[in-house]
Parts: sequence; structure tokens; C-alpha cells
Amino acid sequence: MKRIASLALLWPYLRAHAGRVAMAGVALVVAASLVLGIGQGIRHLIDQGFSTANAAELDRAALLMFGIVAALALATGARYYLVSWLGERIAADIRRDAYDRLLTLSPAYFEVARAGDILSRLTADIALLQSLIGSAISMGIRNTLMIIGAFGMLVATSPKLALIVAAVLPIVVAPLILFGRREKKLSRATQDRVADLGHQVEETIAGIRTVQAFTQEASAHASFQVAAESSVSTALKRIKVRAGLILAVILLGFGAVTFSLWVGGHDVVAGRMTGGELSAFVLYAILLATSAAALSEVWGEVQRAAGAAERIDEVLDAVPAIAAPAAPAILPRPVRGRIAFEDVHFSYPTRPSQKALDGFSLTVEPGETVALVGPSGAGKTTILQLLLRFYDPQSGTVRLDGVDIATLDPRTLREPLGLVPQDPVIFSANAWDNIRFGRPDATDEQVRAAAVQASADRFLDALPEGFATHLGAKGVTLSGGQRQRVAIARAILRDPRVLLLDEATSALDAESEQAVQQALAELSENRTTLVVAHRLATVRRADRIVVMEAGKIVAIGTHASLLKDGGLYQRFAELQFTDA
Repeated sequence: MKRIASLALLWPYLRAHAGRVAMAGVALVVAASLVLGIGQGIRHLIDQGFSTANAAELDRAALLMFGIVAALALATGARYYLVSWLGERIAADIRRDAYDRLLTLSPAYFEVARAGDILSRLTADIALLQSLIGSAISMGIRNTLMIIGAFGMLVATSPKLALIVAAVLPIVVAPLILFGRREKKLSRATQDRVADLGHQVEETIAGIRTVQAFTQEASAHASFQVAAESSVSTALKRIKVRAGLILAVILLGFGAVTFSLWVGGHDVVAGRMTGGELSAFVLYAILLATSAAALSEVWGEVQRAAGAAERIDEVLDAVPAIAAPAAPAILPRPVRGRIAFEDVHFSYPTRPSQKALDGFSLTVEPGETVALVGPSGAGKTTILQLLLRFYDPQSGTVRLDGVDIATLDPRTLREPLGLVPQDPVIFSANAWDNIRFGRPDATDEQVRAAAVQASADRFLDALPEGFATHLGAKGVTLSGGQRQRVAIARAILRDPRVLLLDEATSALDAESEQAVQQALAELSENRTTLVVAHRLATVRRADRIVVMEAGKIVAIGTHASLLKDGGLYQRFAELQFTDA
């Protein structure tokens, strides 16, 4: 029962649709009552119609039966519609809330969470809850009512035979408890194995070019086969447990019905019961047995849904590492773009013993262009991530226009910032939508102007449908340089007060790089710009160049002054310009 408690997450969603839940409940009770009424209709039909050979009584009994059946059909149809509506609606509500929660979680969460597992929770697991609400719960309540009602009618029809059935009930219920506990564990394990499959498929598709380039199709196939067999093996264990449960319930339940029918037959022969009473008793006994068997099926659904609910609960209960304070501070307007890092120490959550920034302090004045250079792992990109507040430092302060960014609502902080990442994200949409992502209210003319400024208009116009061409999943139809220029156009359209360029021209050819550099130079005028770069040719015009190593600043100056001073920057320059 403690595990079943995970299904409590459904309660707020059911309460939000209390009216529909109540109507479904009424329809369910009416339908169950009418099913029980069929037994009395059959009894009346046999004893008052067949046995007396009275045509008028037979007509009335048949008409009564038809009325009961018609009402049952209406009540059952209404119940089905209402509970199916609830299943669809609540599944959509849970899926929406889980997705919204994922949007609030910081990148630290996704460093350890697997994309395939998250997708499995939002699809397969919620589908199990949808099935529970749209079918299993109503069937469970219906069968419970049928068991109670049918047993009550058994007692009213023949207390002796009802006693026989009652003696068997505990034996029927015992397998529900014993097998149910085992199935609950296996259901959760099965869902985890399905999530493993989803993760492997998602990872393989994302890296299909690498898989094929290294001719690792056979290896990928073998890994997937192992995961698939593990999933099947776990599922088969659950199926065996469920099969044993169904076998026990049906064998015991219908065994009791058969025995009761044998005893009742002797009572009819002896004149202690009428044929109509025995027929009604048999119907109620069958209803009792089938309801008990169906209840075991429902219990299996509940067990699987409970496992799914646990997994969904983990997403809904995830606490955002980065959240708005209760009373957020307000940025001065207009935003000037002064950035200050004050003695910042930071390590990534997945690498706590390795310092990404170690006592980092830097002030960037409004309108200034500052370049960050250094070897890989020096902490350059980390500076941008902290400024965007994807993470919070373990100590020290990051300020924007004098305001501690930890006191701001993250959305307020990010509004005046524009990012062009090293690995640009292209959404599965057309070019209009991808560029307009930087400013959703922009007109087509503004989108095109941004594309022209980023030197992206020519290749976009050359696509089959121009800017309206679907760019494919992750921009698969574009080259690396083209994806980069679409991302730059997106940042240009946003017109941010602070521009963050993380190797923004690393994927461009020489001609495109020159055009984009000119565009970025114009875009950087009168706005604060932080540029992360390995290629020193792209940062020569920066107002200041910050040279970093092991999370610390080792030198600051202009391109010319740093060359004169020697050190790490001069070594980089000699290597790059000599190679060039």
C-alpha cells in the first residue's frame, strides 16, 4: 500500500475535473446496478413466463429485460465516454506539468539525467496512467461493486450456496496480494529497461554519422540487442507472475461457481429451489467470479501504473537548482551591460573536485568587447554559463549593472543577453521560425535583415522553399557553418544589450568568417560583448583580451601588448600564425 501511495499524484488532477468524475461515478453505479438487475429479470422471465406458460407474463418479463438492457447500454456508454475523456485530459495535464518542470531545471539536472529516460517518462509512463484513469479505475470500482452486489444477491437468493462462495473468497483474494507485490517490482524494472532502450536509440540517432563513419553499426546493433533482450527478459518475468495470478483467480473462482451449480442443481431436483432462482444464482455467481478475475487484471494495471507514477513523481518533484528568489531584485532600466565577477570559485556538480574557476575576478564595462582565450578547460565557457546563471558559483558574486544576478529572476536576467554557442541549436522547424526564436514578435522583414547581416540569406534562399524550408532534426540539412550563421542571425535579431559569443565563428570558412566578423563587429558596437575564442585572429580587435589557464586569469591586455609581454598568449599566437 505504501507503493500504491505514489498514485496520490493523480488526486489534484482528478479534483480539477470533479464534475466529470462525479458524472462518471453515477454512470458507473447505475450500470453496475442494472447488470445486477438482469439476474432478477431472468428469474422473473423463467418463473413467471416459461414455467407458467403465460404469454402475457412472458411479454411483460421480456419488455422489462429490454428496458434494463437499454438503460444499461446508455449508462455504460456514458461511463466509457466520461472516463476516457478523463484519461486523455489528465494525461495531457500531467505531461504538460512534467514538461514545464523540465523547462525550469538547470543544466546540472541534465548532466546526469538521460534524454531517453526522460522521454520514456513523458510518453510510456504517462500512457500507463492514462490507461489507469481511462479504464482500470472505473473497471476496478465497477468490479468491486459487482462483487459486493452479486454476493448480496447470492445471499438473498440462497444463503447456503452463498456460504460456499464466501468460503472461497479469501482463497481468491490471497493471490492478488502475493502476486501483486512481485508484479509491482517487476513492473518498475520493466519500465526502466524500456527507458534504457529509448536512451540508446536517442543516442544512436543523434550520433548516426559517427556510428557510420567508424563502421560501428554491428557494435551498435549488438548493444541494442543486449538491451532489448534484457527488456524482454524482465517483461517475461512480469508476464509469468501475471499469468500465475490470472490462473489462480479463474481456477478458484469458476471452481466455486461449478461447485455451487452442482449443489444448487440438487436443490432444484429436490424442490428446494426454483429454476429461475438457480438461473439467477448462477448468473450472480458468474458475475462474482468474472468480477474477481477482472479485478486481478485491474490490480496488475494498478501495479504498473504505480511504478510509472513513481517515475513521473521524480520529475514533478525535481527541485530547480536555479530558481527565482521570493522577492526578485529589479535590474536598472535601461540595462547598461556592466558585468562584474568578484572572486568567483566554481566546480561543476558532476566534477566537484575539479575547479573550473578559481578566484576569478573581472569587470567588463558597458559597451566594451572583451575576449577570453586560453587552452581547453581553462574556464572560458564556464564564465558565460555563470553569467547566464545556468549554474551558481560555490562562492563569489556575479553582477550585472551592479545587481547580484542570484537575486534576479533568471528570465529577467537573460532577457538582455544574447548567446551564440559553439554548437548551435537548430530546431526541427523552418528558417523563419529558427531565426525568429530570438524574438518571436519579429516581422519577416526583420528576420531577413538579421539573416543578411549574418551572411545566411544566400544559402537560405537557395533551399527548395527558401526560408520556409524545414531544416530537419537539429538542422541536419545544413552544414556546420550554415547552422552557425543561423544561430548568429538569431542573436542579431534579439538585439541584446550583452552579447555572448562562444566560438561563434569556429565552423565558418574564411570567406564567411570575414563577412560574419564584420557583422559581429557592427553588432558589438555600443553593447557589451564577451567573446570566447581559440582562434586569435578573431579577437584582435577586442578592447581587452583576457588570457586564462586552469580557471584563473594569467594576463590581460590588447593583442599588441600581450604579444610584447610574451607568455601563454605569445605561444598561442606563434603556433596559430605560424601554421597559417
